[in-house]
Amino acid sequence: MIVRKNYLELIIPFVDTEPIKVMTGVRRSGKSIMLELIQNYLKAKGVKEEQFIIINFEELIVEPYLEYHALNDYIEKKIAQTNLKTYIFLDEIQEVNHFEKVINSLRATYKSRVDIYITGSNAKLLSGELSTLISGRYVQFEIYPFKFLEYVEGRRSIGDNRSENDLFQSYLVEGGMPFPVFQNIQYRDRLNYLSDVYNSIILKDIIERENIRDPELLRRLLNFVLGNVGRTFSANSITKYLKNVGLKVSPTTILNYLGFATDAYAIIPLKRYDVQGKKFLASQEKYYVVDHGLRQAIIGRNEEDLELVLENIVLLELMARGYEVSVGKTNQYEIDFIAERKTETKIDRKYIQVSYLLASPETREREFRPLKEIADNYDKMVLTLDPFTSDVDGIAHVNLIQWLLDDNY
Repeated sequence: MIVRKNYLELIIPFVDTEPIKVMTGVRRSGKSIMLELIQNYLKAKGVKEEQFIIINFEELIVEPYLEYHALNDYIEKKIAQTNLKTYIFLDEIQEVNHFEKVINSLRATYKSRVDIYITGSNAKLLSGELSTLISGRYVQFEIYPFKFLEYVEGRRSIGDNRSENDLFQSYLVEGGMPFPVFQNIQYRDRLNYLSDVYNSIILKDIIERENIRDPELLRRLLNFVLGNVGRTFSANSITKYLKNVGLKVSPTTILNYLGFATDAYAIIPLKRYDVQGKKFLASQEKYYVVDHGLRQAIIGRNEEDLELVLENIVLLELMARGYEVSVGKTNQYEIDFIAERKTETKIDRKYIQVSYLLASPETREREFRPLKEIADNYDKMVLTLDPFTSDVDGIAHVNLIQWLLDDNY
């Protein structure tokens, strides 16, 4: 098991504190692994396993507890069996209707006698009644598939001793969904697994949850998004594209479906930020996929669309490192990413361009020119697969693979 340090370091300070710990993210991204890591941490501190209540709501054996009264009764009986503090781990909690009533009741009834951890696969987990009932009493952590560094650690743990460059070529097409990383299985079987995960997201977290009336339209729409990660498009342009393939749909429906896919963490929208005007722009969002391996499994072409996939990898890395990310605009130029996170003492901001190789003067001009237009003193870098690093007029030119392997960049 890979110790996901960047997430664990965020969660540990809240262990044994009142707030409910909520972990959200796309299905199979490693939320269950995080619950196990927290349990291992507690055991190392001397907590006994009998103090744990662990329920995974995707397991058929717990089907009787999908009714919230039954779930509450079961947990209360388990709490009553010990005089020690109880640690409650509820995995994929959204499967329980009105689960928020159970969570709030346990919190209010037992207070410091319980420590509660829940996971879910939808961003709406904290909307509506739950956020009202536990407002100010929870902390949320978004869990993403494996970063490249975690992918390397996972492959090394099962004896894969290929070079980091060779592993990156595999990561480009396989992505970072945890399960296949630890399996010595054929490439075809990896893609079959990823295809099954994708279909599960589509069916359970979008079609069934949102009562989608036209599943074929949803699949066509998401195929378009997967094929165009990192490209600017609008609801109107998608409407025209779908009309050309015989599907009549309104821009409003397109926006609704994109919203449902975003809530299920299948896709990631990025707003555009005007650096000079210091404001977000109202149109022309870009969309990325939560794991580029899913893109390979559904439409292929990751190696052909290398520039787009490299952008997607950099975005996921930045988000896993805790940055809020947007697309930048400066004068007539576009900046691939503006990444920002706040610390107690400062704002950490980076302007980033992503390119396959800087093989020509024209390419170098295209990538460096937008960054030169920015007047502030925050970090600016161009990430490429060029084997060397350098510095050009205060702009770092960094090897992408080394950047992915070094969290300190």
